[in-house]
Amino acid sequence: MRPRPADSDALRQQRRVLELRAKLHAAIRCFFVERGFLEVTTPLILPANAPETHIDAIAAGTGWLRTSPELAMKRLLAAGHEAIFQLGPCFRAGEQGRWHHPEFMMLEWYRAPAGYLDILADTKALLAFVTTELRGGTDFSWQGKSLSCAQDMWEKYTVSQAFIQFAGWDPAVRFDADRFDLDLVTRVEPGLPMDRPVVLLDYPTPQASLARRKPDDPARAERWELYLGGAELANAYSELNDPVEQRTRFAEANAARQRRGESAYPLDEAFLAALAEMPPAGGIALGVDRLLMILADADSLDEVLPFRHG
Repeated sequence: MRPRPADSDALRQQRRVLELRAKLHAAIRCFFVERGFLEVTTPLILPANAPETHIDAIAAGTGWLRTSPELAMKRLLAAGHEAIFQLGPCFRAGEQGRWHHPEFMMLEWYRAPAGYLDILADTKALLAFVTTELRGGTDFSWQGKSLSCAQDMWEKYTVSQAFIQFAGWDPAVRFDADRFDLDLVTRVEPGLPMDRPVVLLDYPTPQASLARRKPDDPARAERWELYLGGAELANAYSELNDPVEQRTRFAEANAARQRRGESAYPLDEAFLAALAEMPPAGGIALGVDRLLMILADADSLDEVLPFRHG
């Protein structure tokens, strides 16, 4: 008898994780379909991704693997589709670690008319639903720590409040990109509660290249990020729908990339042309693998990804 390859034994041990992933995907689809959302599929290979300073795309032929389906989904909003979601793979170069992987599963949804607080309400309901489906309730444990995704347990900080409390300065008053990135990781994130979902909202506008400015406070943008168990899980906006300002922000992101010694990316002209037709909308990207890692009581993405890079 031929010996079985070692990786076959490892894959056989992944049955529980594969079943949990299938159950999570089914729960996500159930949640959105019951609320009248249309599931959509958009291309994996793109002529252009949204230029972002710290996100590097993986080349694929004459284009790139998508870092996000965002631009294509916004074109669908502009075409009149008011509530859409997508569950599918995304790709980013140079990301490998406990919470990062170059290929990962992303959930994105968009709806119009809506804003970032409407998306926050969706997210609270979604997490309560999927944790109940997979863990039997909104209160459960992860790696020996208690977590609660009950909707009344969520905690919110504005970015200014969090930085003043944990880092001693307000980045919306005097923005410093390098200091912001360093203090976010070393001071702010470690200070956030670990036992419940935490939302950081109203980011400095330079940190929200695809988000609408707050009407009464242009130094801040209508963006929030979600943390669960200390990990960043989702990123949401009131979507910018001004093509002139969006082109300017893309140019600024490309300039920042070039200052870091990285290549600038081409612009998605079809997206920019459609943007003027997009109604006021809210949208979000949520890392499904990270959510599965927490729901599976795993310590690393490697434990919930049967096939691993590197």
